[in-house]
Amino acid sequence: MSVPAVQRWTAQSVAFAAACGAGLAILAAGPAIFAPGTTDRLTSLFVYVALAAMWNALAGYSGLVSVGQQAFFGLGAYAAIRLSHAGMPVYPSLIAGAALVGLLALPLGEVMLRLRGGEFAIGMWVLAELAHLLVNLDTLVNGETGTSLIAIDAVSAASRRADTYWSAFGAMVTLLLIVFVLLRGGLGASLQAIRDDEQAAASVGVRVLAAKRVVFVLAAFGCALAGSLWLASAITFQPRAYFSVQWTAYMIFMTLVGGLGTFEGPVLGAVLFFAVETLFGAAGVWYLVGLGGAALLFALFLPRGIWGAAERRLSLRLLPVGYHVVLPEKVAGAD
Repeated sequence: MSVPAVQRWTAQSVAFAAACGAGLAILAAGPAIFAPGTTDRLTSLFVYVALAAMWNALAGYSGLVSVGQQAFFGLGAYAAIRLSHAGMPVYPSLIAGAALVGLLALPLGEVMLRLRGGEFAIGMWVLAELAHLLVNLDTLVNGETGTSLIAIDAVSAASRRADTYWSAFGAMVTLLLIVFVLLRGGLGASLQAIRDDEQAAASVGVRVLAAKRVVFVLAAFGCALAGSLWLASAITFQPRAYFSVQWTAYMIFMTLVGGLGTFEGPVLGAVLFFAVETLFGAAGVWYLVGLGGAALLFALFLPRGIWGAAERRLSLRLLPVGYHVVLPEKVAGAD
């Protein structure tokens, strides 16, 4: 008697994973094969992908809608400057600064994760504003005037471009891999249960607070790492720019357009955002108005995003982070 089968990897998903691996191998050689301008732009794209993946892990899989992730973005850049100023080599300071922000997220999470829904979203925004004000008090930063990652000037322009590119590329791949592994395990199922109905998840034994804590700290670390890498590319640090809510707005846009709650969606959303920014970024405020309008339209008429809609209509299962039940007649005809 035929029974439904549970699948994860299929011929389609294996082929797609192999294609992704080939693409990543080409990107890994970026500074050797791309022009300097292209290398710099791809570095920005890697940061965008990391940010979108972190916000999606927080909101798309855990139901924690935050409008204050710029707190960690800015703190990551600030911590890198502080560590570099204290004598740590510049590139290790980027990673160490993000790690310190991740550790700071542990006690912060104990407070913030007790908030629900809109309270959490507003609380995160308040946290970001508080972090902004506290950083401004540091005499090294000089208030809104800001400062620079001075130590990176000791590195030649070519080496700085290549090292920053590889650091951003490695951060993006590592963060995506961590999310992929977490979602394929028991934590992934727990997070999605919490997102769908927190009380029901708790009633069947899901450790709600512990699961949320893992994702909260991961998202804080990932956003902080993105902030420190953006600093390595931009060099200058002005608190108003790094703690701006526009960074979370970008994350929300990329995730909503690509596909909230999907693994591939935020990557697609980041690529689309990158293309739009490249083409229309010089339009100033109207560019931001256009992004906001597009995000609103997607939320109203395509709430699952581009990738979410494609998955549903075309039954795409390219990177299997969950389980897919195949009916008996499809099992019989499967490869």
